[in-house]
Amino acid sequence: MSKSLLEQLPGIVAAGKRQAAQILEQLEGRNRVTLQTRELVIPSKDTASLDLFRHAHHEIVGGDIPTDSDRLNRLIYGDNLLAMAALLAGDKDTPSLRGKIDLIYIDPPFDSKADYRTRITLPGTTIDQKPTVLEQFAYSDTWADGTASYLAMITPRLILMRELLAETGSIFVHLDWHVGHYVKIVLDEIFGRDNFSNDIIWWYYNKMQGNIKTFPRNHDLIMFYRKSEKFTFNPQKEKRDKPVRQIKRIWSSEKKALVNAKDENGRVIYVDSTHRTIDDVWRLSMLQPADRSENLRFNTQKPETLLERIIAATTSEGDLVADFFVGSGTSAAVAERLNRRWIASDLGKPAAMVTRKRLIDQDAKPFLYQAIGDYQVEQARSTLGRSFRVGDLAKVVLALFGALPLPPEDNVNGSLGRLPNSRTLVFADSPSKLTTVSTLRRAQGYRDSKLGGFDKVIVLGWNFSVGIGQDIAALNDQNLEVLVIPPDLLDRLKKKGTEKLASKVRFASLQYLQAEIASRKEIGDGEELHVDLRNYVLLSPEAINLDERNRAALQGVMNTEPLALIEYWAVDPDYDGEVFRSVWQDYRGNTDNDDDPLRVVTTAQLHLPKKNGPRRICIRAVDVFGFESEVVVDDVEVER
Repeated sequence: MSKSLLEQLPGIVAAGKRQAAQILEQLEGRNRVTLQTRELVIPSKDTASLDLFRHAHHEIVGGDIPTDSDRLNRLIYGDNLLAMAALLAGDKDTPSLRGKIDLIYIDPPFDSKADYRTRITLPGTTIDQKPTVLEQFAYSDTWADGTASYLAMITPRLILMRELLAETGSIFVHLDWHVGHYVKIVLDEIFGRDNFSNDIIWWYYNKMQGNIKTFPRNHDLIMFYRKSEKFTFNPQKEKRDKPVRQIKRIWSSEKKALVNAKDENGRVIYVDSTHRTIDDVWRLSMLQPADRSENLRFNTQKPETLLERIIAATTSEGDLVADFFVGSGTSAAVAERLNRRWIASDLGKPAAMVTRKRLIDQDAKPFLYQAIGDYQVEQARSTLGRSFRVGDLAKVVLALFGALPLPPEDNVNGSLGRLPNSRTLVFADSPSKLTTVSTLRRAQGYRDSKLGGFDKVIVLGWNFSVGIGQDIAALNDQNLEVLVIPPDLLDRLKKKGTEKLASKVRFASLQYLQAEIASRKEIGDGEELHVDLRNYVLLSPEAINLDERNRAALQGVMNTEPLALIEYWAVDPDYDGEVFRSVWQDYRGNTDNDDDPLRVVTTAQLHLPKKNGPRRICIRAVDVFGFESEVVVDDVEVER
């Protein structure tokens, strides 16, 4: 007979502690997890009246915008376990955040049957996208064995959250009846029963559901734990519908308690109370369809009033708030508005995109958009062991692609193979490197020299340099093909092994953006820069998780109006080759300059400070599925 969940729980918690301990032991090592800054976002959505650098003045030091992460808020895309490991480790530019976070709020998924598909509205059609493969595998991990798997997922993450919390910090864990009571046992173990503060009932009083055999389920559970007895807490009050006459209470230093207030004659003093102290039952409405100013139509989105109460009660201005299942970005948006610093993380690309747009729309202070550095390397170590060799992984990739390895004397780190019965060479690049134009030229050299020469070479890459699409076009080599190794490949290998995946792995083509600088002119004491989007090619729609009907609808948009697939685009007029500084943005739904919520504008007009000499300009676009493309234009001279 299989063990019950209660019988499994001690083993689950013990395994979670071992996993967290292993991560903590590696924080100082050479292979520690790091964060890679993909974008410094300086919110300036496309509107004619905006000064592009108005926010930056608050951050400028010596005329430059800093990129040190400890001074900027952060939106992180990727597995939150790795994100927390990176925050704990710190790096040469950013100190460790161990013991530095004042409040953590998490709203993790708590319904194994939830439908997390994304509905994308495009001109003339609507597409239902299932979760990305990476998200699917993460979610299937979470629920593979029901609640036991969920607890195995959440336990090491809660341990790392405790490590990140300041001694005066608090954590709020938002769940419902599915798993809340089991998670409370885990929280007691990690934070200590004595550090439990409240079981908060969020009663969304105007929601009705249920059937004739159940009472309507109209509340969620929010468990409030503190790190220590020194935690920050600010009692919250709300206005009563009408004044209530009640006894006045005052603090007695002698009795160390609240006592009835009395006048000089010893009579109890009564007062008219217009406000009540908020208790542990919160009567707050859920988001309604009519809440157009706030409702982003994002599944599981929570109302800002809920986060306002939590943040106001347990932090002060300038404190650091973190949410590692950020969803639509409510916690980051509220923390920004309440003048708190924030860190937001999510595994879902839609969540990252929605949160970024929401903060830009809110006119937020500059923030970093980051991803897990060497994500595939970390996954490889998890799958193949900490001592894995790149050559071992290359052999696996080549086998999945259907290539046979070259003889050892002609192979380079095990990275070269050939397709059977063909003069096609295959080169599998390393997960720890960027695939660049130099890589492509090296692959061309292998094609021409190995085993007397091949007719064609296919390059399989994990991570690509900016402007790689331009580089491929400039090489103009019909016998060079570049494909993307599925980013979730190592997760899938861990579950199914090479043999079962051999016929199911798809290597996708790169997407490609075309943009150009229309003009750069001197205007008064500054400059005016015009950037035009020309075309967008999504080369591999088959790599997106769509059914046949939705794939056909997507193909129709690709053929007739490819730029309608752009969700967000931004411009860095002085790209340094390292950090993309987004000083201009437009996105679908931004209707300040036009009335079209389904399309971005295709021309950017930037008013910039005057600069002597050429500019290096970078244009970055993200499509509706979360795929990124970049164009870099060098040596753009000013017209006088």
